[in-house]
Amino acid sequence: MRRFIVSLIANAIALWLTTLIVYGGIHLRPYASGAFAWVISLLFIALIFGIVNGIIGTLIRIVAFPLYILTLGLISLIVNAIILLLASWVTSWFGFGLIVDGFWWAVLGALVLAILSAIIGAILKPFARSR
Repeated sequence: MRRFIVSLIANAIALWLTTLIVYGGIHLRPYASGAFAWVISLLFIALIFGIVNGIIGTLIRIVAFPLYILTLGLISLIVNAIILLLASWVTSWFGFGLIVDGFWWAVLGALVLAILSAIIGAILKPFARSR
């Protein structure tokens, strides 16, 4: 349970920083105004992103495995962009969430998100261990 919560917080922080870095093409629309609404919206988006990445992302990676070998892993940027677009689409069902303005913004956002997730995950890794 602790690993799940730390992973959710790490994804939420990485998504928030991604919206700040890729300001022109990736936005966050919270469900209400205020800091609490931003935090809850980020946690909700991180949860949806984790579910989409865990279920649909795994299926896409299995199907695209030959392309991973052929492109030496560069296809992962495209796959992660598709997952980011899917997460944006799913969160839009609720009337708030992540807004991605286009495919190339999603590619840039996926690259930034992957780098930030790796850094934040490495920083928060000691907190995910059970004692």
